[in-house]
Amino acid sequence: MEKLATGNSLDLRVWLDKVRALGELTDVLGADWNLELGAISELNAKKAVPPALLFDEITGYAKGFRIVTCSTSSPVRLSTMLNLEIERSHLKLVQAIRGKPRQWQAEAADYDPVPAQTGPIFENVQSGDEVDVYTFPSPLWHEKDGGRYIGTGCMVATRDLDSGWVNVGAYRVMIHDRNHVGLNMIASKHGAIQYDKYMAAGKPFPVVIVLGCDPLGYTISGLEVPFGMCEYNYMGAILKEPLSVVHGELTGLPFPSAAEIVLEGWAYPGDQRNEGPFGEFHGYYSGHAESTPVVTVERIYYRNNPIIMGSAVSKPPHDYSYSKAVLRSAMLSDALQAAGVPDVEATWAHEIGGARMFNVVAIRQRYAGHARQAGHILSQCGVGVYLSRYAIVVDEDIDPSNLHEVMWAVATRTDPDLDIDIIKRGTGSKADPMAVAYQHKGFTSKAVIDACRPFDHLSEFPPVAEASRELQDKTREKWQHIL
Repeated sequence: MEKLATGNSLDLRVWLDKVRALGELTDVLGADWNLELGAISELNAKKAVPPALLFDEITGYAKGFRIVTCSTSSPVRLSTMLNLEIERSHLKLVQAIRGKPRQWQAEAADYDPVPAQTGPIFENVQSGDEVDVYTFPSPLWHEKDGGRYIGTGCMVATRDLDSGWVNVGAYRVMIHDRNHVGLNMIASKHGAIQYDKYMAAGKPFPVVIVLGCDPLGYTISGLEVPFGMCEYNYMGAILKEPLSVVHGELTGLPFPSAAEIVLEGWAYPGDQRNEGPFGEFHGYYSGHAESTPVVTVERIYYRNNPIIMGSAVSKPPHDYSYSKAVLRSAMLSDALQAAGVPDVEATWAHEIGGARMFNVVAIRQRYAGHARQAGHILSQCGVGVYLSRYAIVVDEDIDPSNLHEVMWAVATRTDPDLDIDIIKRGTGSKADPMAVAYQHKGFTSKAVIDACRPFDHLSEFPPVAEASRELQDKTREKWQHIL
């Protein structure tokens, strides 16, 4: 095999070796792709610190055809993926990420991917009548799913018709038959905008679907990267190293040279079929089966002993809710700071709201109205506005990631008549499970809850009955065998 070009090939196996050495990977042998694998992953995600799961010897498939799930569900794994020092604290990881998205975005132009002549992804190639997506153990994740989803923790590379800009998005992929898959892209997403241009011109839309690589791939593909920027560049800025890519034989589209499985083909004008339903990030089947583009798969490239990156949703916490919570929390903190809100101690986008619908910020109050300012900006800033439902502001003594502490503050430091502001006709989504009750789709009301001690009564507000933080830390250290 020819030598790869210098660059990071997003090799999933290198990352798995790292997290295995850290005690963060569990092997699972003999699970059935039909519902059982999804149920195991779902229940694993509910654990306090869920390990990543590597499934092998999957029912009906040869040993070595594998699936990994729960890849980004812990601070240790997420910090390794983001090229940070290993961190085990949720809020410290958020602090480590603060400011980074802006930095990554500014540096992305310096990290164009570098082409490689070849790579492990070309160890096996299917073409023509050989193409069969059932070669791989695609799960039926949940009982009510519309089909087997081969693409959940995937990334989809497409090209703009006019500019040639390559976009990489995280769009779900359902199997229709051996050489056709459904591609679900929300209308406003960059891939969908590109698709519409090709359809208007009556031209086939080129697509490559990467079904497995380092989880940085699908995580960044699902973030709000600026229009016109290639996600490969953004990933390179995170890694401080350009990505090593190869190009599809048919479309010329780039993908990581050490990817596990890649589907290449075209979405032809007029070719759409019903896709779904599938769960949404908030844990509901809020959408029904609907007509979406079909990709005719004309090439499949895959490594020996290939691994699918699985990341299916369920009622939170689920496979990727933790990574979204951490990244959006950091971005919300940055947005508050950029808007001029002082003394933001910590922010947390709770997994129970899919890292969008229930957000909390802790501040050190400095002036009258400070808490309301923070709450309204948390609810309405660019990162937080989409389908946000509750924005809660708490004092600095409350851990915003601890739901028990947050709701204690809501229960004991608010007067519902004075401390809840309602914003009407805010930005919602067709994916909102409450949309069934709304006359006007796409809108939602939003609540801003000021759960801080009243600023004009701070000096007389009753003190908290608990050991000091210093005493708690000292006691935990001395009595850790009990506590």
